[in-house]
Amino acid sequence: MAINLIGEWQALDTALDDKVPCLLGTADRLGQAQISPKGSMMVFDASRLAYWERAGRSAVANIRANPKVVVYWRNPALKLALRFYGTAGIVQSGALRDAVWARTIPFEQEKDPERKGVAVVIDVTLVNDLSGKVLQQA
Repeated sequence: MAINLIGEWQALDTALDDKVPCLLGTADRLGQAQISPKGSMMVFDASRLAYWERAGRSAVANIRANPKVVVYWRNPALKLALRFYGTAGIVQSGALRDAVWARTIPFEQEKDPERKGVAVVIDVTLVNDLSGKVLQQA
C-alpha cells in the first residue's frame, strides 16, 4: 500500500475554516512530548503534508531535535479521525518554502505579513484511524 494523500484527505486543507484545526505532536530529544495546533496544515502533495510555522517556539526546536511527528485531525462532519505519522523538516528558504507560503491560508499569512516564518514539510509514512487500522503506508 502506498501513500497518496491527494484527493482522499484534501479536506485537511480547510481544517481551520471548518473549525477542526490539526494538532501536531512532537517530542524533544529527551522524548518529552508536546502538542500544538497548526491552522495552516495542508496536503502538499501525494506523500507530504506541510504547514507555515510562524510562532517558531517549541515545535521548531523539537523538530530539529527529533523529526518524528504525528498530525492528528478529527472532522466530526466527515466522521473522520486520523493520524498522519512521518518525518518533518524545516525549510528556511528557497522554492519549497515559497510554495508552502503560497498555499498557506490567508488567515495564517495575515499573522506573518513579513514572512518571518518557515515552512515545515512532513514526509508521511503512515496514515491510520483511531482504531489503529492502517489506511495508507509507505
